[in-house]
Amino acid sequence: MAQPSSGVLPLLAGMVTAAALSGAAVLVVLGSGCDDPGTYHEHDGVVELIGGCLQPSDLPVTPREPVESPAPDGADPFLAR
Repeated sequence: MAQPSSGVLPLLAGMVTAAALSGAAVLVVLGSGCDDPGTYHEHDGVVELIGGCLQPSDLPVTPREPVESPAPDGADPFLAR
């Protein structure tokens, strides 16, 4: 029986791993339960996703606290140089 060359086994392992990960990704997408994947529309130079399963409440945004200026007159110290 002939022995495979040293480069065949890593190549085969990589291909099997890639196929398994691709299959898992397809199963996750199919099982997501999203009937409307949405479409992209461009208007006024802005691309917007219309439809889809993602709601604005799914993306929590933490509001930033206003930062007070270290300069007493409100000028940026980097611009004063």
